[in-house]
Amino acid sequence: MNSKRIGRRTVALQTPPSVLSFANIGGRMEGQGPLAKYFDELCDDSFFGEKTWEKAEATMQRRVLRRALEQAGLKPGDVDYVLAGDLLNQCIGSSFGLRELGIPFFGLYGACSTMGEALALASLLIDGGFAETVAAQASSHFCTAERQYRMPYGSQRSPTAQWTATAAGCTFLSAQGPGPYITHVTCGRIVDQGITDPNNMGAAMAPAAYDTLRAFFADTHTGPADYDAIFTGDLGELGHEIVMDLFRQDGVDMTRNYEDCGMLLYDRDRQDMHAGGSGCGCSAAVFNGYLLTGLKQGRWRRILFAPTGALLSPTSSFQGESIPGICHLVCVSTER
Repeated sequence: MNSKRIGRRTVALQTPPSVLSFANIGGRMEGQGPLAKYFDELCDDSFFGEKTWEKAEATMQRRVLRRALEQAGLKPGDVDYVLAGDLLNQCIGSSFGLRELGIPFFGLYGACSTMGEALALASLLIDGGFAETVAAQASSHFCTAERQYRMPYGSQRSPTAQWTATAAGCTFLSAQGPGPYITHVTCGRIVDQGITDPNNMGAAMAPAAYDTLRAFFADTHTGPADYDAIFTGDLGELGHEIVMDLFRQDGVDMTRNYEDCGMLLYDRDRQDMHAGGSGCGCSAAVFNGYLLTGLKQGRWRRILFAPTGALLSPTSSFQGESIPGICHLVCVSTER
């Protein structure tokens, strides 16, 4: 077994990749939320100058990558790979958005866990010596997701429903740089507890978050107190409570430093978001704004970022299938 493996599911990266640059973009509702100052770009136009919402999401993908390129002082030809995903069928937000740049492309689908999946795979590529510079990014758009996922089930939103973020985030990782660094990766397993309500994503995904975090703690012989902050996404209020309750049954206290990206992006008292935010772009935007800025500014030294995804489709829900969940984790540290 490769010596980089710790336990069954965690990899301790021998040469932790450095965050070279990062950028994020949000829409009107994100601009009204508490994290507005952490966005590189906010746009009141949900079409982002395009004629359709799907083209708008592709434009977000392209613009957020270009912003991160500019901040890193790079050209598209300097990038070995871009790993990107979204919620649209066949990930057309990513592929159509990035097709003109000519960068070798891996399209990913991990639902709302896609940003974590992209960061994990990009880190493994760099640590393995297969790449020098890799972009990891994800996006979602409220209107594209509503058209694809919500409206087929009816437009009534239950109290457990979440608001799909109109947002995108991009991280450039490099073999060289001043940090922060991705030091560990834990790949998620598919976890399905039989939840069938597509308006209750938090309950469907929470067991996967618990499973991955528990595996990471076991593999690394650490606990929540060893980290300045732990962020899942996007479980919302109900999923966040379920994760804490599951750990409470193990005798593990998660109350001191555990937060969820879906509860951070919006002001749930002032904005009508029900249980909180969701969508690939929610955790991607929070990570590439609030979290990485906090690490750069010294607010935290070591955090866990563990976005979660609900691996459903309209077809699977119409056929009465339950909703499988997944959660991919990366440990991000200011020290290599």
